[in-house]
Amino acid sequence: MEARDHELTKELDATLQARRELGTEYESALIDSFLEKVEQRLDATVDRRVRRHLAEQQMSTARGGRPGRPGGEAGDSFGDRFGFGIVSMILAVPLSAIGAANAGIEGLVVSWAGIVGINAVHAFRDRIRFSRRPKPESDWEE
Repeated sequence: MEARDHELTKELDATLQARRELGTEYESALIDSFLEKVEQRLDATVDRRVRRHLAEQQMSTARGGRPGRPGGEAGDSFGDRFGFGIVSMILAVPLSAIGAANAGIEGLVVSWAGIVGINAVHAFRDRIRFSRRPKPESDWEE
């Protein structure tokens, strides 16, 4: 950004020098010319930022995430969901044994109801979270 500021400073100096040489009758034309250059630089900067933002959204979508969210958040990738399922099944064995040993069939049903409930909440938490989330007023809010 410093290089651009340096260029803009040079343009301003050149405009002021031209005003001194040409006089006040050309002042409005010189100011309009300078402001046109500033506007072009601002437009170029905004265009670059918009292109970068769109590219980031496309990359996020291509990686399997949702637009406006990074693709690597918990619950978004197959590996995260698969890992959670594996851990649930590993923990299900001792929980089933403890539930069945202490409370019989009722304990087994309660332990499996808890395991299924936790997995259901994990599977649908993103849908629940996003259905309650207010929509941003613009594309720039995240």
